[in-house]
Amino acid sequence: MSKRNIRLWALTPVALALVLSGCGSGSDNDLAVDNNAQSCSVVSSSGSAVVVGSGVAGDPAAPEAASGYRLGYKAKQSSKYMVVANTPLATKAGCDVLKAGGTAVDAAVAVQAVLGLVEPQSSTIAGSAFMMYYDATTKKVVAYDGRETAPAAANGYYLVRQEQGDALSPAPVPSARRSGRSIGVPGVMRMLDMAHKEHGKLAWGQLFNEGVNLATNGYKIPTRMGSAISGSASSLALDANAVAAYFNADGTPKASGTVTTNLPYAQSLRALASGGADAMYSGPMAQAIVAKAAQAVGDDAAKTPITPSLMTLNDLKNYQAKKREPVCTTYRASYYVCTMSPPSSGGIAIAQSLGILENFDLSKYGPTNPANEGGVPSVMGVHLVSEAERLAYADRDKYVADTDFIPLPGKGVSTMLDKAYLKQRAALIQPDGKSLGVVSAGALGDVPLGVDKTVEYGTTHFSIVDAYGNVVSMTSTVESSMGSYHMVGGFLLTNQLTDFSAQPADSAGVPIANRVAPGKRPRSTMAPTLVFKGTELGDFVMATGSPGGGTIIQYVLKTVVGAVDWNLDAQQATSLVNFGATNSATTNVDGANTALDLTGLIDGLKAKGHTVNNAAQSSGVSTIMRVNRNGQTRLEGGVDPRREGIVLGDGAL
Repeated sequence: MSKRNIRLWALTPVALALVLSGCGSGSDNDLAVDNNAQSCSVVSSSGSAVVVGSGVAGDPAAPEAASGYRLGYKAKQSSKYMVVANTPLATKAGCDVLKAGGTAVDAAVAVQAVLGLVEPQSSTIAGSAFMMYYDATTKKVVAYDGRETAPAAANGYYLVRQEQGDALSPAPVPSARRSGRSIGVPGVMRMLDMAHKEHGKLAWGQLFNEGVNLATNGYKIPTRMGSAISGSASSLALDANAVAAYFNADGTPKASGTVTTNLPYAQSLRALASGGADAMYSGPMAQAIVAKAAQAVGDDAAKTPITPSLMTLNDLKNYQAKKREPVCTTYRASYYVCTMSPPSSGGIAIAQSLGILENFDLSKYGPTNPANEGGVPSVMGVHLVSEAERLAYADRDKYVADTDFIPLPGKGVSTMLDKAYLKQRAALIQPDGKSLGVVSAGALGDVPLGVDKTVEYGTTHFSIVDAYGNVVSMTSTVESSMGSYHMVGGFLLTNQLTDFSAQPADSAGVPIANRVAPGKRPRSTMAPTLVFKGTELGDFVMATGSPGGGTIIQYVLKTVVGAVDWNLDAQQATSLVNFGATNSATTNVDGANTALDLTGLIDGLKAKGHTVNNAAQSSGVSTIMRVNRNGQTRLEGGVDPRREGIVLGDGAL
């Protein structure tokens, strides 16, 4: 493919719309093509439209001068379609696909292809993802599971012993994360391929063009990517491929703003474009992934020992993405919320938290002055939400893992979301009293499982609504920043298996649900979420989700509560101070926005027995809502001010 053709796609997607059709469920004459020249652009301070990635003044793809919380964001509106992602170049790639008549799933493929290049600290094409998809025609929601799996040779000691059968064997080196043992069998491309075959309209191969264009012709390293390269330099230095991609000729890490290319990544995308997801799961790319994961010494001068993965070509060949029944529940008899099912624990925890909170009138405890970055949350609002989360995390830590291996208690999801049970849990909360601190899991039957508090990191999230009314909420991950630091084909391999419990049993010898097993998927907290009006699937209200590892539950819940209980718009709910708690004495109150005075909130929480952590957090929530403004139904988008992302849609935003 020539450079000229790549650029044609980037600049004139509408002209190629009919060329692209015919691979998914669409036909040559049913594409909702948008001919508005200003769509998928932003408005500069002078009022003119600016193309993202153009490099002209006002281009949001220019790296930030100083990375941090960005003030002054307002909700963006469009009438037909919208994309929100955590880097501008990825948002633009998805928006151009929608402009050409593509579906939300088509756009998701394009977004992921670019994110793996410009946000490698958060996701990778060899990573994992969960997708919630709403089909506007059938009015059904499907949960797609592209979570990694453990190799067939792994057992419960995979992360703690070099020789799994030897109790005296030393731990993997340099660490479980930096070793090959953290690398899971990738799932995101299989998941996207499955979803595209069912819901795509544009040709699969063309959805990678913008990623190929950027990797071949160059892009400026975003601020957070530059910081991640610098912060991970010593670990990346053990991998020659990573050094070639992320280091200068003098051995120093490439800085933010550096124009760089990634030709191996472009070649990998071309292989996926022409060969489908199969290109990653067999043939040269699969062989390269297995060989890289099996690397036993570093490429550094000291030849640092690295414990290899036990992944095989058969593990890749046998990987399957799965469709799951979403976790859905009513909220206050006014909304229907659908979120991710296991192996995610996030969906159940959010649904449980909502089921607990509907026993309290949260509408009375909204933030003050929400027009100012979402406002300052109230003491009672934070107290009630964080207490509900403590109770939900307690159940999550004990009961939830990959349900293909470890069943949920009782009748499964319905037992954990039973309204009577959640009302009993809500009765433990003292609105006018002290915080519960650490709580016990609910009594849900005789399930002898140890508690697992394994911490997760990383990830990215994007939300998409297409012109046909279909919706994607997708969370994608490399796990910790820059994953396992192993690079092949221009992309990083994850350290996703460290989301398993490192030990198969607790100190009392009780098995842990989230222990490693062959072919098993590690527990996740990723929680892409969809909200509808009514008590069943009906009118779409909101798509949201967030990165943030184990705190994703807190970020997503505050956004949903902010929108439906406190009537915040999409940007206010997204910008709202992050707050919440795991099952611990500590309550988090995000201090990233230093322009807000949170002293009264923190003092009030301490008076109620909360130990407050006021450190700055970086969540990355993205939200799209369907609202009625001035008699018109519109899409309204909000992007997290803690990240570099933007909102794009039809018409300049």
